[in-house]
Amino acid sequence: MTRLDVPDGMRLKELANWNQTEQDWQLFLSANPQGCFVAEVHGRVVGTVTTMIYENRFAWVGMVLVEPEFRKRGIGSALLERAIKHLESRGIACMKLDATPQGKPVYQKLGFVSEYEIERWRLKRSVKPIKPCTASGKVEDALYIDREVFGADRSALLKALSQSAPEFVRVLTPPTDPAGYTFGRHGSHSDHLGPWIAYGQGPAAELLAAFLARSSREVVVVDCLAANPWARGLLEANGFEFARPLTRMYRGENKYPGRPEAVCAVLGPEFG
Repeated sequence: MTRLDVPDGMRLKELANWNQTEQDWQLFLSANPQGCFVAEVHGRVVGTVTTMIYENRFAWVGMVLVEPEFRKRGIGSALLERAIKHLESRGIACMKLDATPQGKPVYQKLGFVSEYEIERWRLKRSVKPIKPCTASGKVEDALYIDREVFGADRSALLKALSQSAPEFVRVLTPPTDPAGYTFGRHGSHSDHLGPWIAYGQGPAAELLAAFLARSSREVVVVDCLAANPWARGLLEANGFEFARPLTRMYRGENKYPGRPEAVCAVLGPEFG
């Protein structure tokens, strides 16, 4: 895949009604330009897959898209196999992704196993325009602990998010270590909260309220961990409704699982 293929990627994600933007595609290509692939039929792009390597600890596989009329022809599996081959050539021992129920059997055949369950929640509301605002708290304080929470360094990605949507960056810093933090993105259809990290229900609630106050979109989506003790309740209390399930999966030895007990919501299926 090259930057010239981004319009085709956008076309495929629109057909799937996904939320990514051109900027997201550019992030994939900037992070691992040799690890993003397209499938073509008679010169026409009909499928995509992206990969992003985090600190050589593990890689993320995302944006597995196939044009509807070309599905069930093995194109998705071929793209995944090409991505896996590339990552193996780079010496990456563990690969991760977030699977839909439809994609999960395909990934299982390629050696992926389940790690934990994720739920997408969606809020539709009426909002009033708000004034632009800046990040609240030091981004560096969040980056300091995010490596431990996520399992690998993704500071370059989080810094890019903080530059494109600074109003969604909030870091709660008591006298000692941070109690939690959020980042977010402006998608093509909705604002997306994530990562949403908190070491307690109080900080989790405060971070969610701040995000909702700083978002001016009618639709907000969150991908929360099903096992988190308070995320689902906070989302329901704020009017969110369950949208669909996802499964975090990995292939290889999962040496760096991070600290999922601190994760209210992940960054997103395309990034991890």
